[in-house]
Amino acid sequence: MTLLDFISYFVLPGLSISILLIFIRFLKGPKMVDRVIALDLIVTTGIGFISAYSILYNQPALLDVALILALIAFLGTVAFTYYIQQRNKP
Repeated sequence: MTLLDFISYFVLPGLSISILLIFIRFLKGPKMVDRVIALDLIVTTGIGFISAYSILYNQPALLDVALILALIAFLGTVAFTYYIQQRNKP
């Protein structure tokens, strides 16, 4: 089994199932914190999709897109954390 077969048969279906489960958590999340974490996980899984697609179809430029998306997701998570922290202050 080659790396491309492994990505096609295991990685992409695994990421698809995880996106579905994370999206359910995003919809049902009882608190805002749960939804923020679910949204961060959706972006992280999307980065995994972009990376797997990049390897599968030999498109190294897409790795730059994944890197930028990871940076934006990190900044978004930090911003939400700061917002939640400021909201809970008396």
